[in-house]
Amino acid sequence: MKRLNLYIGYFLNYVFNDIITHIPIHILRRGFLRLFNTKISSNAVVLMHTRILNFWNVQIGAHTIINQHVVLDCRRYAIIIEDNVDIGPYTHIWTLAHDPNDESHAVKGGVVYIKHHVWIASRVTILPEVTIHQGAVIAAASVVTKDVEAMQIVGGVPAQKIGERSNTLSYKIQYSPIFE
Repeated sequence: MKRLNLYIGYFLNYVFNDIITHIPIHILRRGFLRLFNTKISSNAVVLMHTRILNFWNVQIGAHTIINQHVVLDCRRYAIIIEDNVDIGPYTHIWTLAHDPNDESHAVKGGVVYIKHHVWIASRVTILPEVTIHQGAVIAAASVVTKDVEAMQIVGGVPAQKIGERSNTLSYKIQYSPIFE
């Protein structure tokens, strides 16, 4: 039974990541994801060409947008994304990495948490076991290697604090894709 579940998982990953994600009708992509994962909000937006490895291990909150060509690596650990999060195009969020100090090149990793009202700009890389607290902003092309505190603006490689956000986080992200 365990082997059968593994094959079903491989098949579902293939269907979503190689077929469904290329369909230019958002409601079909989200519908497929929600069919197998009820932890994806009914008003979350997942744009075309997004890859979600083991999509049943992701949680996506209300009014959250996952832009084009994002990679969410949920192979062994979950990625938990709360409400009103904007994840820019070409962002990669990893839950697994290799341990550079291990003689056998072993993997290590952990859950990634992205709290509400986080804005992640394009081409960001987030490494395993990171929490990005509410209201944080990650500048474009940054590499996040450690937790980001609430309302901080960080950028660079590795990401460092470059400012503070000052708004009240009372907004709802609105996006209504039809063919996207």
